[in-house]
Amino acid sequence: MSTREKKSDKIIGVDLFAGAGGLSLGARWAGIDVRLAVEKDYYAARTYKQNHPTTTIKNGDIRDIKEIDIEKDSTSILFGGAPCQGFSTSNQKTRNKDNPSNWLFQEFVRLAKQWQPDWIVFENVRGIIETEKKFFLDEILNSFEGIGYTCIWKILNASDYGVPQKRSRFFLVGSKIGIEAKFPIVSQKANTTVKQAFDDLPKLKNGANVDKLDYSDKARTNYAKSLRGDLSSCTGHLVSKNSDSVIERYAYIPQGGNWENIPETLMENYTDRNRCHTGIYYRLTEDTPSVTIGNYRKAMLIHPWEDRGLSVREAARLQSFPDSYQFEGSIGFQQQQVSNAVPPLLAKAVFGVIVGL
Repeated sequence: MSTREKKSDKIIGVDLFAGAGGLSLGARWAGIDVRLAVEKDYYAARTYKQNHPTTTIKNGDIRDIKEIDIEKDSTSILFGGAPCQGFSTSNQKTRNKDNPSNWLFQEFVRLAKQWQPDWIVFENVRGIIETEKKFFLDEILNSFEGIGYTCIWKILNASDYGVPQKRSRFFLVGSKIGIEAKFPIVSQKANTTVKQAFDDLPKLKNGANVDKLDYSDKARTNYAKSLRGDLSSCTGHLVSKNSDSVIERYAYIPQGGNWENIPETLMENYTDRNRCHTGIYYRLTEDTPSVTIGNYRKAMLIHPWEDRGLSVREAARLQSFPDSYQFEGSIGFQQQQVSNAVPPLLAKAVFGVIVGL
């Protein structure tokens, strides 16, 4: 956490493609004064505003934002993660130059050129370095370097920074003020597990739909205590309702197992079950960090010791959102917001290095 006290000494920040606010939260934790955020999705923008009331949020298409009009009265940073579905390794159909979403990074470059921040932080999925044989990686680097930024990039794993999830993300950091950028050092004590994240949360059933509930137990782990704070109850205890046939399949899957553990007689509705992805019907292992949660409803990720999917709050815990963070919209919108977010603890580690330089 930054020890800066004078407002003029703070780093001021602007968040593009802000989503539910994971990057902004990490930035705030690092001591950055986030003054403006831009997000196209209506419900994600509502979630952002709910949890970042002092930040101006523009709900609209970034292509309609002509300029950033935030006064640079101190060191400035522009950050964000452009839509990443087109770079995902699981999305081969649109993982190419023809997907217009894959070019939205140019809007980030355009606004960086206009606002001229001292720092930039550009985040995305690790697949961006592989798409079109590194074509987009080279385009992004050349674009930022072409407007005066000295850039470094690296793939960071969230589990190395205290997040109970193995989630690899691409980070590019650029400096325009002659300071050599660095990445956070991997923590040797960062192996937070699923059990440490879930242990005090209430027991739920398939299709649970009571949003706010009391905790089932005291927080016994430092991780749970840090996210829970002084709360006696929290929101987000919403679980997708799976059919009886799906719940029957769950019972056959041990921790660390997946669809391969389900008897063939229960998978007859699949034309060829051998084409199932290894992440389908995966039951989380309690004594390790989670797999990447991604679209956890569609993948039907299974709770480690209950035969049901994950609640919104459980997924948020795996992402390192505090329990006070409230997500807006229907359960589907909330699930998507959590899935798409950058883990705030990972973001804090990245921004913390910049604040300390």
